[in-house]
Amino acid sequence: MPQEVGCCTKYFLFSFNVLFWIIGLTLLGAGIWAWSEKGFFDNLSIISSLPIDPVLIIIIIALVMFILSFSGCIGSLRENIVLLKFFSVCLGVIFFAELVAGILGFVYKDWFHQQFATFVNKTIKGYRDDPDLQNIIDFSQEYLLCCGGDSGVSDWDNNVYFNCTSSIEVNGIPFKPVESCGVPFSCCIKQSMTDVVNTQCGYGARKPGVTAAEQVKIIHTSGCISSFEDWLKTNLYMVAGIFIGVALIQIIPICFAQNLISDIEAVKAGWQAQTIQQRLL
Repeated sequence: MPQEVGCCTKYFLFSFNVLFWIIGLTLLGAGIWAWSEKGFFDNLSIISSLPIDPVLIIIIIALVMFILSFSGCIGSLRENIVLLKFFSVCLGVIFFAELVAGILGFVYKDWFHQQFATFVNKTIKGYRDDPDLQNIIDFSQEYLLCCGGDSGVSDWDNNVYFNCTSSIEVNGIPFKPVESCGVPFSCCIKQSMTDVVNTQCGYGARKPGVTAAEQVKIIHTSGCISSFEDWLKTNLYMVAGIFIGVALIQIIPICFAQNLISDIEAVKAGWQAQTIQQRLL
């Protein structure tokens, strides 16, 4: 029966949680600052028009990291069993949820594919509504060399700015927007490696007069969902390594927290046994 709690376990868990507490606090501050810069605190109704806000995801992840790491930090430092159990149980629930999501994603991959395609189309629809979503879409299309969602370039008809039938009226006279029947610049095939980005390269790329042979010379025509699936297959080992690393980050502190709880309970049991013996004597 140990006479004291193991220092290595205690301070490793404390240091581990201090690191993630600082990361969570930094992400939380950055997320709140970014959210305020976009003016969402002044007009919260805009959130309902977006499928998902990247800044909101960062804030939620930061809050979870901050609360869990704070409870693990204080729990290990003060040898508080309640906080340590809260820390380990929450991490266990998150790990189990990720595991279940991974299994369900493999079993019901067609359903998830359909839901992901619906989400991408909604994101494309709000391309001009949120700068963060716009940057994510542009980065994805440039990195994966793709354009649109499941159906390819035709998905950009879901966006009011790129729709071929969209029009605006000026003094009662209808005009077609300059981006009508086009695609964002991130769909374009880079002609040179210069740092200057031609943001108008996708204008008119989907006009009826543009043939498929001409289109493939200007823009990428494959959908981003199929390109993303191909990327996953090509980088399977890297993706698996990332998942294993994330799993270890969750499993290791759970094991250390449970070991620390066992030490604390053993020490308390020893104190209680000594107290009972002293009373009997």
